[in-house]
Amino acid sequence: MDILHLVDRLEEEIKKGRKLPFGDSHLVEESRIWPILDQMRISIPDEVRRAERIIREKDRIVAQAQEEAERIIELARNEAAEITADHKIATAAEERAKSIKRRAEREAESIRAGADEYAFDTLCQMEQELKRVLTIIENGIQTLEAKKEERRAPATPPQGERVEKTEP
Repeated sequence: MDILHLVDRLEEEIKKGRKLPFGDSHLVEESRIWPILDQMRISIPDEVRRAERIIREKDRIVAQAQEEAERIIELARNEAAEITADHKIATAAEERAKSIKRRAEREAESIRAGADEYAFDTLCQMEQELKRVLTIIENGIQTLEAKKEERRAPATPPQGERVEKTEP
């Protein structure tokens, strides 16, 4: 039986009792009060046990919620640390990539300069060689033209000129 219902019944019995003069006292019949008190004695431990069960359940739920909150906070901290670490790693990787790119650009420029110098030297050598070959070709052409002119020239000397004979 509900303890509040029993308290209400006890209150009704007290109100039904006769009021004594000169005060707020009531005269009630014992036979009507004792069964209600007996029922209260029986009901109170049940109510207390139920209240204790509710309190234990509340404590369990609060503890479980606290554990869940701590777990979520720990996960959030770990994720934040991971994101921070990833950011640091990404930043370091970007810096390393920039450094490698700068070094590669310097090396490429050095290689280009070396290639240009090599090409210039090679072209200068080829120019000298071509000039030498051109000189040889021009000399060869002049020699051939001279021989051609000699063949065209008459074998006899022109008139009025003397030919001297030389003896060997």
